[in-house]
Amino acid sequence: MALYHGRNDSMGGTSVPQWLTWAREIQSLCQTGLAYSQNDYETLRYRRLMEIAVEMVCTHTGLPQKTLMKSFMAQPGYATVKVDVRGAVIRDGKILLVQERSDRRWCMPGGWADVGEFPSAMVTREVLEESGFEVLPKRVIGVYDANRTGGPLELYHAYKLVFLCDIIGGRARPSDETQAVDFFPFDDLPPLSTNRTDERHLTEVFAHILDTKRVAAFD
Repeated sequence: MALYHGRNDSMGGTSVPQWLTWAREIQSLCQTGLAYSQNDYETLRYRRLMEIAVEMVCTHTGLPQKTLMKSFMAQPGYATVKVDVRGAVIRDGKILLVQERSDRRWCMPGGWADVGEFPSAMVTREVLEESGFEVLPKRVIGVYDANRTGGPLELYHAYKLVFLCDIIGGRARPSDETQAVDFFPFDDLPPLSTNRTDERHLTEVFAHILDTKRVAAFD
């Protein structure tokens, strides 16, 4: 759930406003608390705190309280960080990007991780589904805080895993989520869907191409 564009911080990401940091923490504490509540009294207290977190976000974003509360309460169990995977696929010195139908901007193929899959299997599946190419993940480019990007801030905290992949088959084709597939030079990129892929991620991919012994980036 995208909220709005934040301000760039000193590390090149996006600074998170204090109210959103508080709201996220309250939501996660309530989610975990509701999962382990021992009685109705505890349940009522955590639900009220959840309502406060919703009110904080609604005050600053204008999102409907009913919609936001439904989203907050739909996250069961112990609160953990979500995971987004992306495949960095290179051919003839150009990087594979897909054009998202949702915003008509471009990004590395990928998406939310599914329960039960290996990380490498997730990125292989996502690249095939969104671009039509069969790939083999070779190494990890980086592990990023997905919320600190140049794009709109997201309500839920997430990490982004970027894998460098080799093409082993398939052909370019769009999908239900993507409307175009193409390869681009690193110095001539199309408009990016920055909450999915930003210049920092692509700069790191390019650095790994130049230095095959480069260690994975993180944070």
